[in-house]
Amino acid sequence: MQNHHLKEHLYKILVIGDLGVGKTSIIKRYVHQNFSANYRATIGVDFALKVLNLEQETVRLQLWDIAGQERFGNMTRVYYREAMGAFIVFDVTRPSTFEAVAKWKEDLDAKLSLSNGKHVAAVLLANKCDQGRDVLTNNGIKMEQFCQENGFVGWFETSAKENINIDEAAHCLVKHIIANENDLLQSEVVDTISPQQESSRGGTCSSCFRS
Repeated sequence: MQNHHLKEHLYKILVIGDLGVGKTSIIKRYVHQNFSANYRATIGVDFALKVLNLEQETVRLQLWDIAGQERFGNMTRVYYREAMGAFIVFDVTRPSTFEAVAKWKEDLDAKLSLSNGKHVAAVLLANKCDQGRDVLTNNGIKMEQFCQENGFVGWFETSAKENINIDEAAHCLVKHIIANENDLLQSEVVDTISPQQESSRGGTCSSCFRS
């Protein structure tokens, strides 16, 4: 018999990507609803907590910010340990930060996997979209192809400054984390009732793929 008490989840989420792509700004916008153009680079690891109430569940997201040490390959396994999801961020105004995305994803997948061996859910954020579209994100088909080839569950054009798609991207990531967690539980308990997958709310320029 299933009980209908509020279930609580705590998920560790990594926010990774090259220097200056707006990782801290995204976290500040999502958690504190504010934006400031002059954050100083984060030293060490900072994290912020966001609490979501979803139907019968309380979900606490612990967002880890790595600013100040961002060289892929530089991040230790300790930093990645037990994370259930990740945002990988690039700056649409700087192509080199997009070139680094695949390397960040590779580093993440090399150091972290779920107990069933699958990769954790990762959403790609094309940040600073308020500063103009780049050639790449104008081509949604290319982006979706890139995401599928590199194992992202979705991508969003975001702006921490204008508060564009931050909540949507987080909603997408959380949905995939919960689905992954249910898969893990199901593989441990064979006859649990599988949750209904809600249909994804697709924005015009972004997508959240169904696994």
